[in-house]
Amino acid sequence: MQSDLPNISQNQLKKWSRLTEVKFRREEGLFLAEGVKVVEELLKSDWQIEAILVLPGKTSHWERLITRVPEKLPVYRLKSQEWKKLSQDKEPEGIIAIVRNRKKPSLSSWLQSSGGHLLIGHEISNPRNLGALMRSARWFGFTKMMLSVDSVDVTHPKVIRASMGSIFHLTILTDVDLQTALPKIKRNFLLIGSDVKHGVAPHLPAKETALLVGSESRGLPEDLLLLADERWRIPGDGKADSLSLPQAAAIMMYEMTKKG
Repeated sequence: MQSDLPNISQNQLKKWSRLTEVKFRREEGLFLAEGVKVVEELLKSDWQIEAILVLPGKTSHWERLITRVPEKLPVYRLKSQEWKKLSQDKEPEGIIAIVRNRKKPSLSSWLQSSGGHLLIGHEISNPRNLGALMRSARWFGFTKMMLSVDSVDVTHPKVIRASMGSIFHLTILTDVDLQTALPKIKRNFLLIGSDVKHGVAPHLPAKETALLVGSESRGLPEDLLLLADERWRIPGDGKADSLSLPQAAAIMMYEMTKKG
């Protein structure tokens, strides 16, 4: 099969290798999705794929997955030196998808989409943390996520990789002014603010809830915490200064959604 796959052109390689930079991802409306699990989840979704790229030396990783790729979707093989211009992995699995980004939804359409709890992030700047939040959100049945201005770009390759493809199953609203958006969200949701110093222990809420979390280094600013209906703090008896952001958020999402 590998010998039947066309080689990538130099123009394609130049265009797609620039997608490691946010400026070009926004200009082109495209981004990279690398890894077997990531591409597997992408193929289960309704996101538009422009092309699939494979590394012949890693056939054992992607050979089974490539049989699920629609016939009309182009698949190109790359040489090792070409692959290094695109890949983020030290030990690559040898498969990358070129994905067409979606149009940003409006706040009203985002709120009106499928129900359930909301996850809201304020200035989440670490791409791996953001990807981990997406992964946990999907695990606990969340379908919607909101990110404030000054958060990392959701199409950052490290975000996509850390999400393990969960991004393709979430409706994400980005670059939001939370001071403006949160009062609107509170009309229909109980707003919970994560606070490392004060608050009640996480618990099963009586209604649909919006969980607001802040950056790992700074947490949530007081002006946003003042908007919260409740503040949650995770009690602990250990000596560690704090939990990581993905750990804390996962615990709170579990408490919000656990049965019995």
